Amino acid sequence: MISFEYYNPAKIIFGEESEKNLKGLLKSYNVKSLLLVYSGDFIKTLGIYSVIEDAVNELGIKFSENGNVVPNPSVELVRELVKQGKKDNVDFVLAVGGGSSIDTAKAVALGIPYDGDVWDFFEKGAQAKEVLNIGVIATTASSGSETSNAAIISNGEWKLGFEDDRIIPKFAIMNPKFTAGLPRFQTFVGIADVLSHLLERYFSDAKHSDTTDHLIEGAIRAFLLNADRLIENPQDVNARAEVQWLASVAHDNFLDAGRIADWGSHRIEHKLSAQYGITHGEGMAIVFTAWTKYAAEVKPWRLALLASRVFGMDSYDYTEKERALKLSEILEAFFKKIGVKTRLTELGISDKDFDTMAKRATRNGTVGHYIPLDAKAFTEVLKLAI
Repeated sequence: MISFEYYNPAKIIFGEESEKNLKGLLKSYNVKSLLLVYSGDFIKTLGIYSVIEDAVNELGIKFSENGNVVPNPSVELVRELVKQGKKDNVDFVLAVGGGSSIDTAKAVALGIPYDGDVWDFFEKGAQAKEVLNIGVIATTASSGSETSNAAIISNGEWKLGFEDDRIIPKFAIMNPKFTAGLPRFQTFVGIADVLSHLLERYFSDAKHSDTTDHLIEGAIRAFLLNADRLIENPQDVNARAEVQWLASVAHDNFLDAGRIADWGSHRIEHKLSAQYGITHGEGMAIVFTAWTKYAAEVKPWRLALLASRVFGMDSYDYTEKERALKLSEILEAFFKKIGVKTRLTELGISDKDFDTMAKRATRNGTVGHYIPLDAKAFTEVLKLAI
């Protein structure tokens, strides 16, 4: 096992009516001016908006809001919110929604105390002297951003990430009933996203990582079980609770302990969604279907291990490469079962931009740790996704 540090201060308030804890949480952080970040009117339909209004009114908190967040959130909106936040002397950012709203809130929390352009954090790796506190009311089960130290923001053809422990939300309110009203597509692209986070962490070169190996394997088993339950009954609140909690567990960095996750597939998908505006979870289904085929030929051992331990493929009956290829088939079949695309051609995407995307992605060197991908390998994976 490799040496590691683990830190995650996010307080989780999980369960039905957990949103009723908001007032006490805001009071504990002595909030004076709150900026609410969300997307659309769903927060009013779910009753979340009225809970927030009551809390800020009772506590005398200055209140401003913006409901214009979109998938693959843009730096343009972040800049607008930073300007608004500076004017209103905002000292706390509350995100309601999923990964797009939460990542927007994180970027805004970085940008309000900062004198320069907020994109500096993502493009130049600027370091923040101060970061505003962030809170979350989660209404999806997908990104796990409510407990992660990362934010992903788009700027034209670029989609870049920034990591800092100070952008881990101070609290995350998670009522699984809020996820029950999600459209079927949004539910299942979220499921694809959660599975991708578990797989990225499993595909590691670290040896002697038995603890996290078995934790991730167990998480995948529990995840697939509850995904099947949601296929049969999307209103199964217990299954939604399991999936929502697994989304956080999959991305709060605990499963990284003692290992180095790959993340090459995410770097590929970020280029795809920046270029074509595709939904991240569906993009991950497409990329992982292709990446596992590539990995089976290049470095199959981790894939074969997962195929044996989780999917029961006997090492006496199948070679390492055969088990790895079978894992790719199993994953593709699962993604098809939940109704997401597994080929770029299904989205009308050809190979004309592959070389450009590959050069852009690898401008600072290879991407991925289990299998480092240079521009040529990056393109080869994309071609397998056609």
